[in-house]
Amino acid sequence: MSYGPRRWTVLLTVMGFFGLAVAPAQAQESRSSHSRSMAEALAQGRGLYLASCANCHGADGTGLNAGQVGLPLDPPDFTHSAFASREPKADWAGIVTLGGPLRGFDQLMPAFGDALSREDIDLILDYIQTLYEDKSWPRGEFNIPLALGTEKAFPEDEMILKTTVGTGAVGAIDHKYIYENRFGSQTMIEVVIPFGWHETSDAAGGPTGSWVGGLGDVAIGLKRALFHDLGLGSIVSFTFETKLPTGDEHDGFGKGFTIFEPFVTYGQLLPYDAFFQI
Repeated sequence: MSYGPRRWTVLLTVMGFFGLAVAPAQAQESRSSHSRSMAEALAQGRGLYLASCANCHGADGTGLNAGQVGLPLDPPDFTHSAFASREPKADWAGIVTLGGPLRGFDQLMPAFGDALSREDIDLILDYIQTLYEDKSWPRGEFNIPLALGTEKAFPEDEMILKTTVGTGAVGAIDHKYIYENRFGSQTMIEVVIPFGWHETSDAAGGPTGSWVGGLGDVAIGLKRALFHDLGLGSIVSFTFETKLPTGDEHDGFGKGFTIFEPFVTYGQLLPYDAFFQI
C-alpha cells in the first residue's frame, strides 16, 4: 500500500544475536538426545491420538466415513495440508478443549474440557502435524494480526471491509473492500476496491456542505510466500501490486495514473506472543 507522510508508522526494533560454541562430541550428543526426545514425544502423542481422537478422525488421520461413526458429515482430513496447516496450534488446542464452535467449526466436535491436559493436547497436536506431507503450506502461526503500516506476509483467503472517517475540516468517509483468494500453498491474489464519499471544499479549503461519492483507484496484487520456517519463526513474501486509474481525480478519488508497486513483507514471531512486521 502507498501512504502519505502523516500515515506512516515507524517501528524500530533492536535485536541481539548471540552465538554459542559447542565441542563436536557435545553437539552430536545433544542432537542425538534431542532426536530421541522428539521421537518419544511423537510416540506418546500418537498413543493419545489413537485413544482420544481416532474413533472419529481415523487411525491415519483421514477421517472416518460419516456413516461409520453415525455423524451427519465426514470428520475433517488431517492429512489434507490446505486444511490442517491454516490454524495455529493454540487455536487447535482451544477447539479440543472447548469444542468446534470456539473457532467457527461444527458443533459436532466435542469439548474435551479437563479430560485431556494441555500437555496431552500439545502432544496430540504435534503428532497430527506430522500427518500432512506437503510442508510448503505456511503454518497458521504466521497469520499474525494486520499491522497499521504494512501488509501481512501470510497468504490467506478472506474478505475485509475497512472504513476510515475523516475528522478534519472537510469530511470524508472512505471504504476499502479487500478480496484475497489463495491458490496453491504459497500464492494469493488480492483485489482492493476503494470507494466512499468526500465533502467538497471552497477556494479557501473550507467545507461547502455538499458531498460527492465515487470509486477510487482499484488495486490488483499477487503475493507469493518465498520462505517460511516455524523453527526460526520467520516468513518472507513478495507482492507485486498494480493500482489502476479508475477513480475520478477531480473529486479526489484517484491519482489519474497507473502505479506499479513491488514490495517484500517480513514477519518474525517473538517470545511471549509478540511479533515484528516490516
